[in-house]
Amino acid sequence: MKEGWKQYNGAIIPIDPPHVNVIESRKNITGKIISTRSFFARWVENFDKSKYKNFWYVICDKQFNLEDYSVNTRSKIRRALKKNSVKKIKKEILITEGYDVYINAVKRYKTLAKPMKSTEFENSIKVLNSRYEFWGVNLKENGKLVAYAIVDPLKNHCNYSVIKFNSDYLKFYTSYALYFEMNKYYLSLNNLKYVSEGARSILHNTNVENFLVEKFYFRKAYCDLKIIYHPLIEIIIKLIYPFRFLLSKIEINFLHKVYVVLKQHEIFRNER
Repeated sequence: MKEGWKQYNGAIIPIDPPHVNVIESRKNITGKIISTRSFFARWVENFDKSKYKNFWYVICDKQFNLEDYSVNTRSKIRRALKKNSVKKIKKEILITEGYDVYINAVKRYKTLAKPMKSTEFENSIKVLNSRYEFWGVNLKENGKLVAYAIVDPLKNHCNYSVIKFNSDYLKFYTSYALYFEMNKYYLSLNNLKYVSEGARSILHNTNVENFLVEKFYFRKAYCDLKIIYHPLIEIIIKLIYPFRFLLSKIEINFLHKVYVVLKQHEIFRNER
């Protein structure tokens, strides 16, 4: 992949975080789409500069002490930290112990996508470079890994790239423990500009997004969604876009992915 972009799920996206502007001509971007055989390029502009847009990132850019949270949230954080320990872990620990967390997390998801096999999971961790940091939540009573996070620190901000919770142990408030400790580490101790949970879900608001906004004072950083398609894909999008509502009713994995792309195109179209 050429400098400045990386491939992700059939698209190319910027390596830089969303607050860094893409300064490149449409011609050059189209050339990279074609040379990498990608379907489209996606990026954002005007990050966190508007009161409302149809696209956003979920971020936290303020330092909070335990006392700053609501009474309810404080209580759950305290209970969580009595039951669980939260710390950075080595990649090897996640490779050997993380799959059980992963498989028990994805079984809750309403999705047509098949979960990774154990070997696929292990390989997805192994390929991550040394920049990534790994966090684990372990039960204090037996040391069992019950949640993990993969964090991508980039200059003055970081991205919470992957976070998984074993659903059998959510009753111990593992999510409260993990987000509290990571936010404290990256925002308060390391003084980063912001942490990001990632971009909005294309299809709907997620429980995670609502949880973070309500409990940990994350907020929506609105921005303009930008897309350039491969020339052939652009033709296909125009042809099938009017039928997107029909595709949303068909429970076939490939067609579901097509519908997600069309829903993304709808967001893009409505902002122009």
